[in-house]
Amino acid sequence: MIFQKKIRTNTMALDATFWVAVSFVIFFGGLIYLRVPQKINDILNKLILDIKNEIDESEKLRAEAKILLDNAQNKLNTAQSINEEILDQAKKDSDRLIIELNDKFHKSSEIKKNSVQTKIAQMKDSAIKEIKNASVKIAVDSVKKIITTSVDKSKLDSLFEKNLDETKAELKKINL
Repeated sequence: MIFQKKIRTNTMALDATFWVAVSFVIFFGGLIYLRVPQKINDILNKLILDIKNEIDESEKLRAEAKILLDNAQNKLNTAQSINEEILDQAKKDSDRLIIELNDKFHKSSEIKKNSVQTKIAQMKDSAIKEIKNASVKIAVDSVKKIITTSVDKSKLDSLFEKNLDETKAELKKINL
C-alpha cells in the first residue's frame, strides 16, 4: 500500500507536471500563433527607430547650435576688435586735436603778444614825439618872451623860473 500510494502520488505529480508542461506549450504555441513575439519585436524596433531618429535630430540641433555659437562668437570677437580700433582712432584723433589746439593757442598768443608790443612801441614813440614837440614849443615860446621883454636880469630870472615851472607842468600832463 505504501508502494501504491507512492505511485499514485508520483502519477498525480506526474500528471500535474504533465499538465503544467502541456499548458506551458499551449501558452507559447498561442503566443507564436498570434504572432505576439513578432508584434513585440515590431513595437521594439519602432521604438528603437524613434529613439534613433530623436538622437539624430538632437545631433543635428547640437551641430546647428554649435555653428550658431561659433558665428556669434566670431561676431563678438569682430565687434570687440572694431571697438578697440575705434577707441584707438578716437584717442589718436583727440591727441592730434589737443596738439593742434595747443599750437593754435600758442600761435595766437604770440601774435597777440607781438601786436601788443608793437602798440606799446608806437605809443612810446608817440609819447616821446609829443614830449619833444611840447618842449620845443615851450622853448620857442620862452625864447620869444625873452626876446620881446627887456633883458633885465631880474625879469630874466623870473621869466626863466616861470618857463621852467610851465615846462614841468606840461611834462607832468604828458606823463599822466
